[in-house]
Amino acid sequence: MFEEAQYFAPVAANEDGSVTVELAKSHPGFADPVYRARRNAIAGLAVGYTRGEPIPHAEYSEEEHEVWSLVTRELAAKHRKYAVSEFLDAAEALGLPKDRIPQLEEVSELLRPLTGFRYIPAAGLVPLREFYSVLADSFFHSTQYIRHHSVPFYTPEPDVIHEVIGHGNTLASERFAALYRLAGQAARRVETAEALEFVSKVFWFTLEFGVMREGRELKAYGAGILSSYGEIEEFRGMDIRPLDVTVMGTTVYDITKYQDVLFEAASFDHLEDVVGQFWASCDDEMIAKLRTTA
Repeated sequence: MFEEAQYFAPVAANEDGSVTVELAKSHPGFADPVYRARRNAIAGLAVGYTRGEPIPHAEYSEEEHEVWSLVTRELAAKHRKYAVSEFLDAAEALGLPKDRIPQLEEVSELLRPLTGFRYIPAAGLVPLREFYSVLADSFFHSTQYIRHHSVPFYTPEPDVIHEVIGHGNTLASERFAALYRLAGQAARRVETAEALEFVSKVFWFTLEFGVMREGRELKAYGAGILSSYGEIEEFRGMDIRPLDVTVMGTTVYDITKYQDVLFEAASFDHLEDVVGQFWASCDDEMIAKLRTTA
């Protein structure tokens, strides 16, 4: 859940080449000039980045490292209870630091021998087609900033905890990484905005907010659930529906609250058969037909 309707804070370019992150008044860091200056500096690193170069080093405060340490510790305990085994195995293989915020370049180097995925720093909102299409090349756009230290278990926008603890651990699994790549290939293949939105909604209800049956238990594999201190405790009580590409691709969702409709894969094989095959074969014509049957 990201409780601010903006989802990402807008980033404005200044005449002197610097950038300003326009935080909403409701943002926990709005009245903190030190945090805001650091947000601006971190966004500036991404604005000037060229793909293929080493990702610039982001500076964090001790308070921010403490936030990472606290949230990492608390989420790890919840993951052992609620996360699918594929995620747990991938997280162990990746071995993220527990006591400090890792640099995106560092995480990329940890991912490289496992699945080949690498990060691209993002200042804020990335256009939909650009965000998804680079997945085909094993790249993932990620923010570098972290939530305000005053509210360590809440963020009004995706931060480095979501991007690295949620997506980074997932991308350390070759089975999950293959699905990300297929989503990227689908985004490149389709041409209409409607088809791209359909592809993105399937991604949202699976790799962001997907759940899966393991034995008799319902477990989470979506990065949005696995990086949320509160939502991971609530997902089993939501409206759980069968995995269905047509329904997922046409369901409207609200990013400002916990996702109350989730789609359950019967197994990892089931996820790959249904969603993986859809992304591997979909085109504009197929999606147009699916949308008419919804």
